[in-house]
Amino acid sequence: MSTEAGGVDLVGDEVARNLARAAVFAALTGAFAYVSFPNPLSPAPITLQVLGVFLAGILLGPAWGAVSMALYLLAGAIGVPVFAGGSAGFGALVGSTAGYLWSYPIAAALIGALVHGGVSLRDAGEASSVRLIGAMVAGVVVIYGLGVLGITIVNDVGLVAAFVAGAAAFIPAEALKIVAAVGIVRSERLSAA
Repeated sequence: MSTEAGGVDLVGDEVARNLARAAVFAALTGAFAYVSFPNPLSPAPITLQVLGVFLAGILLGPAWGAVSMALYLLAGAIGVPVFAGGSAGFGALVGSTAGYLWSYPIAAALIGALVHGGVSLRDAGEASSVRLIGAMVAGVVVIYGLGVLGITIVNDVGLVAAFVAGAAAFIPAEALKIVAAVGIVRSERLSAA
């Protein structure tokens, strides 16, 4: 009689690795939410969360980038303090910033699809800078488009006022995050990993 217990793989190694990477990028995005700078043009601060969205889409691809941001939203919804300023709870997903938050999985998927040319994951370091920048600009359009829409609905303000306070005031910061993301993707340390 054998005393060895056989194991059953419930999830394949590749899926487990990708899920772990998605969780890391969800946590990174949550950590970026704590990096906050006052914005003189808006009552909302500038955070680095969108940099996490960029990197998840670029480095994980469309499917796992979206999963990563969905994990981020789930963590925040159940009370993990991962939203801007350490906030948490389902209220953030229906409040003034809800449009931004709900856009993160969509933006990560779009960025990933544009960088990788579809759903198959390729080496992001081989993508041209123009492709990387274009993908992130498309992601910014999604994030701020849904964010402004959310502001107009939740706060009952006009589209122009919502755009000025909720998007235009953040464009310079987004440009810096795009530059940072390109630098990270192009870094020697990342390509050696």
